Amino acid sequence: MSRLLRARADLVPCRGCLAPVGSGAEAGLCASCWDGLLPLSEVRCPRCALVHGEGPCPEPVEWDLGDALWDYRGGRPSLGPLLVPGVKRGERGWQAALLRRLARADLPRWVEDVDEVTSAPSGLVHRLARGIDFGAEAGRAVAARIARPWRSLLTKGWTVGRQAVRTESQRRRLPRKAVALRSGAAPSGIVLLVDDVWTTGTTLLRCAQALKEGGAAEVRVLALFRAL
Repeated sequence: MSRLLRARADLVPCRGCLAPVGSGAEAGLCASCWDGLLPLSEVRCPRCALVHGEGPCPEPVEWDLGDALWDYRGGRPSLGPLLVPGVKRGERGWQAALLRRLARADLPRWVEDVDEVTSAPSGLVHRLARGIDFGAEAGRAVAARIARPWRSLLTKGWTVGRQAVRTESQRRRLPRKAVALRSGAAPSGIVLLVDDVWTTGTTLLRCAQALKEGGAAEVRVLALFRAL
């Protein structure tokens, strides 16, 4: 980096921590902020990706295996709450940077055993307003990595609001009919269900139920972020 570029990097604030971006910056975030993409604890449940003792998972699950790549609230500042809402508002630079990191991230070994990949659906109104479906982009990226087909198997009722703006108790009351199979969709074999953020797991629960009712032999879940 030339002296002039280094001087400019010292003047430009990071969009995350507001410190000078310095070298290694990407999409307006400094290297230190990007280091906040922290993996989950190595000791975690293979179904709900939480750390809990013996016994059932603290949240209902309808899948056989589940995991996430990064801690949603990891880093200082917390990177998930910064990146994901920004991407959903149309921040293309952050989307591209996250997808590049997804292409290099260590995936659970069991994703290689799936037959097809799908994504948790977003509502039509919000998808049209944003011009982006990040969950679908993430699902396609995972499918490309493991050389499996990605299919849009699920749909979300257009009157169903965003889970992100609801309280935890409201999220858990998401009705079963909120997510359904697309007309003509026929899931089969082991289906990998991909989502951007796994919080209470209620949306994933409704997705998995719809996939199993539609004929999937097994559902596995992979999220980019897990909110702990």
